[in-house]
Amino acid sequence: MTPPLLDSRLPIVAAPMAGGPSTVALAHAVASAGAFGFLAGGYKSPEALAAEIDQLRPLGAGFGVNLFVPADDPVDEAAFATYADELGAEAEAYGLELDPTPFADDDRWGEKLALLLAEPVPVVSLTFGLPDPADIAALQRVGTRVLASVTTPGEARLARDAGVDGLVVQGPAAGGHCATFDPTRVPPPQPTAALVTQVLAHGDLPVVAAGGVDGPDAVRALLDAGAEAVAVGTLLLRTDEAGTSATHKRALGDPAFTETVLTRAFTGRPARALRNGFTDRHPEGPGGYPAVHHLTRALRRAAADAGDADRLHLWAGTGWRNAPTGPAADVIRHLSGGV
Repeated sequence: MTPPLLDSRLPIVAAPMAGGPSTVALAHAVASAGAFGFLAGGYKSPEALAAEIDQLRPLGAGFGVNLFVPADDPVDEAAFATYADELGAEAEAYGLELDPTPFADDDRWGEKLALLLAEPVPVVSLTFGLPDPADIAALQRVGTRVLASVTTPGEARLARDAGVDGLVVQGPAAGGHCATFDPTRVPPPQPTAALVTQVLAHGDLPVVAAGGVDGPDAVRALLDAGAEAVAVGTLLLRTDEAGTSATHKRALGDPAFTETVLTRAFTGRPARALRNGFTDRHPEGPGGYPAVHHLTRALRRAAADAGDADRLHLWAGTGWRNAPTGPAADVIRHLSGGV
């Protein structure tokens, strides 16, 4: 019999949420409740990621690390400069001046990969595409299971051919960045369960389903569709252990926010967020991740520090209304009713 993809009592996963929400405390809390925890390696220095792994490893829980695969998204420099100028008034509110010259990096992929080869973890998940298959094989040789985030059956086939051990099938209802390999593609509305069924019809890799998880009924529907486990992100954003900014947490509980939208305005990649003034004022953000991410980063940090939810990237899935405050373990216990 093939062993389970993830080592946890419950088929529930705390989705990795880069930029602050995923913390050591959150990964430990969900693991202690019987789910599988992740650390988010995206945007983090290799040194900071190593420190988090060192803190979590002695606690004895199975866990994974998520990495952003280096993006090579083309940048139209003229469109980028126009967008930087368009955002000038937003930046002036905090005394900032935005650099109209695109800057891109590889999120220190090579250093993070070297860290995880030298100090292996049980699972590594990949977002924004696929690396060289040799990198996947290297992780597997040190005992790590490798998952690829996919959003279409075609991407799933590419991931299978690259040699991954399993798939994170992300539906368009998921909060935060869409994991699509093609950043110019905005995924059409589709239930995650239907996407899981389509992916499984074209291959036999085990699947973790993500997107639109708003309660135990959603968990049950995704397991019934064939997923081995279900990932939850948005429902954990307001919990005690999450590192979500106070501004973001307040917005998730504020009835003034009434819907989510898919937007490229903050980072150049499609991402689901609460609709706010920024998404309304800049409905046609240019492509070019991570250049646009770097362009708006200081502005977004200033907005978070100032309590300005109007200019902040308020990542949220479609089930955000059900995101509670309190211990993360309570969320896991609630969702386990669908197991």
